[in-house]
Amino acid sequence: MSRALMLQGTGSDVGKSLIVAGLARAFTRRGLKVRPFKPQNMSNNAAVTVDGGEIGRAQALQARACGIAPTSDINPVLLKPQSDGAAQIVVSGRVHGAASAREYRALAPSLLPAVLAAFDRLAATADLVLVEGAGSPAEINLRMGDIANMGFAEAADVPVALIGDIERGGVIAQLVGTHALLTVNERARLVGYIVNKFRGDVSLFDGGIAAIDAHTGLRCFGVVPYFADASLLPAEDSMSLRHLRPAAEGGLVKIAVPLLPRIANFDDLDPLRIEPGVELALIRSGLPLPRDAALIILPGSKATMSDLALLRHEGWDIDLLAHHRQGGHILGLCGGYQMLGRHIADPEGIEGPPGEIAGLGLLDIETVLGHGKRLADAAGRDIATGAPVWGYEMHLGVTTDAGVARPMLELDGGPDGAVSADGLVAGCYLHGLFASDPFRRAFLARLGAPASAVAYHQMIDEVLDGLADHLERHLDLTALLAAARPPRLIRAA
Repeated sequence: MSRALMLQGTGSDVGKSLIVAGLARAFTRRGLKVRPFKPQNMSNNAAVTVDGGEIGRAQALQARACGIAPTSDINPVLLKPQSDGAAQIVVSGRVHGAASAREYRALAPSLLPAVLAAFDRLAATADLVLVEGAGSPAEINLRMGDIANMGFAEAADVPVALIGDIERGGVIAQLVGTHALLTVNERARLVGYIVNKFRGDVSLFDGGIAAIDAHTGLRCFGVVPYFADASLLPAEDSMSLRHLRPAAEGGLVKIAVPLLPRIANFDDLDPLRIEPGVELALIRSGLPLPRDAALIILPGSKATMSDLALLRHEGWDIDLLAHHRQGGHILGLCGGYQMLGRHIADPEGIEGPPGEIAGLGLLDIETVLGHGKRLADAAGRDIATGAPVWGYEMHLGVTTDAGVARPMLELDGGPDGAVSADGLVAGCYLHGLFASDPFRRAFLARLGAPASAVAYHQMIDEVLDGLADHLERHLDLTALLAAARPPRLIRAA
């Protein structure tokens, strides 16, 4: 009979996704069939599933930790912010529509049956389901209609362990305060807590554990020291960019990336960050693009037209044109590829109000947003180097005109992308292409970077194993497993 345990946090970015990934790998290595589940996620970092849908990138990583292919059931509701006040809503892997925050609060309760159905299907295939909450259950102003934290936990009747982040300070107040703000029934659902991201001598927190126990009566499953290699794993959302470990300066090749407000699928850049011959410079608002960069990458975007307008507001368009005139290379990925063209139109108002905008004019292409969303795995080769590439497509819109006659890639579904006549500017729709070691090495060699022995996918699995070892040392995994219990849906079945 399947069992389930939910990990909720005292706030956002306390390490829930990482803890679930590490536990998933650890329990899988113990011979259990483990499945990750997140009822509701908010992120523009997404992944394509084997059933042709999309889920949060963190849940795809958790599926990998379990040794399974990601499916839409793992993350049945995904919110993808398109502006400060609205988000695209993905339900069961497919675009459901768009809504403001207020509209979504009214809509969310109607999505609970789909969430529970996905959980039920997933649990039927598992020995253990590790459920990840979103944000914090202490946000009691959002409790009515909640499907992400205690609302889901009560509907599915699953136990909950809290995760607090000592790195941000006040972890005792985080845990005690969260406990105090919950209802009596919600408190009864709590089985214990985890203190995450500790630095230094763990024994110095013995008094903290005693204080939390005195105020809540909850058991401590362990204190987890800071895991530095977490930065090597694909991040859940753009919040992680604030804490991203900077690349060491002095790399032989500098690659610059302007950080756009609605940057999407920025884990495309992760394989470049770990290359010893590369300095990856993430350029924040208010700073110019560096003149000594060999390559500038325009990343994916969830709001291509508004991000392009911001790019111009920052003066980055001038920097890009100057970079090109001086012989520098430019690469656009997905939304960044669309920006490099002459024109982008959104006649159906897919990203916001209907409209159009002039592109940067560096590629002889035009894009019309709409026509359905393409979600598919893809593989093929880079035409310039002949190196194999693979990844996934996740985009709205159709790109046409003369530039596509000089494609960047030849994929199993046909040509993709465009290359300028001078060969300095290129773009494509394929996400994840830098994860191909042969392509990345060949691409960087053209920029003057030395050969590297980095094997990206092997490194990801090594880090997941290291994370599992880390949690084995510092958490009572036997007690956590014992705290899991059959959910109501499976028991009723």
